[in-house]
Amino acid sequence: MIPIKKFVKKHQVVIIHGFVWLILFLMPIIFTNEMKDGSPRSAREMEFLYLSTILKFFWMGMFYMNTAILIPKLLYKKKWVMFIGAELLIFIGILMIQSAFYNMIITGRPFSFERSIYGNSIPFLLTALSSILYRMVTDRASAEKQLVEKQQENLKTELAFLRSQISPHFLFNVLNNIVALVRLKSQELEPTILKLSSLLQYMLYDTDEEKVRLKSEVDYLQSYVDLQKLRFGDRLTLNVNFDLQEDWHFIEPMLLIPYIENAFKHGTGMIENPTIKISLTVVNNQLVFEVANKYLEQDLAKDKDSGIGLVNVNRRLELLYDKRHKLEINKTEEWFTVTLKIDLEL
Repeated sequence: MIPIKKFVKKHQVVIIHGFVWLILFLMPIIFTNEMKDGSPRSAREMEFLYLSTILKFFWMGMFYMNTAILIPKLLYKKKWVMFIGAELLIFIGILMIQSAFYNMIITGRPFSFERSIYGNSIPFLLTALSSILYRMVTDRASAEKQLVEKQQENLKTELAFLRSQISPHFLFNVLNNIVALVRLKSQELEPTILKLSSLLQYMLYDTDEEKVRLKSEVDYLQSYVDLQKLRFGDRLTLNVNFDLQEDWHFIEPMLLIPYIENAFKHGTGMIENPTIKISLTVVNNQLVFEVANKYLEQDLAKDKDSGIGLVNVNRRLELLYDKRHKLEINKTEEWFTVTLKIDLEL
């Protein structure tokens, strides 16, 4: 069964083609039906007009034969001689057809192949060139559309991959901390479970939409950070500031979390006085997101799959926001800092 969108689009193409051909057919009739002085055309002139109208159907057939068969099978495959030969055969065939109709319509004047070649050379060249141009333009548009669709599919795949990438080690530590809270009968047990539940719900269900409210994305980031606080406790210094002066914006889901995950991955461990700083502000439709963490150079060298490069996330930014974002990554001897600015849509 043909999808509705595809069905509608095909019908739109048919209507556009029909409209263009109708104009081409009617223009000679409209402009030659009356003489400049207002008197009607002669019978001989009308006979040639009828003949010209009939021939347009065969030029139309040549146009679609070129676009559907000859151009993709011969011209695109660089079979120049065969393509030119096929075009000349079509031209000769149309001359023969014109000769047959000429003898049926035109009276009192013999058919001349020389005059026919001269009169049909321009329509032939225009039909051949327009069919080549049309096929090349439509193929280019189709290729660009397929590229966009492929990029969109890649984004969906990446998003699904990101959703499935919650660290088992992270979950293991959170669950162990929850067990400890149960034993201590701590008042932090219930909010901890709720945060873990909301985090998993967001990852598994809420991110199915193409875009989510920025506030929902920030709530997710906050839940993730809070659970990491539970995991590391006083061993890690965390400075977090989420300032949403404009919380009505939308953003692609899970676009920011990889930078925070990366900070916890490389900003903890054997580092002395591990510290992570996270800030996010939205002012004048611009999102400014910054993540900084202490790190050890040897840890980065050992980790070939380090998220610090974040190549995939950067590619998503380029595809999603193109020239509307700026990503800066800076390293000093002690600090690794990522600064991301995005111009959000109104």
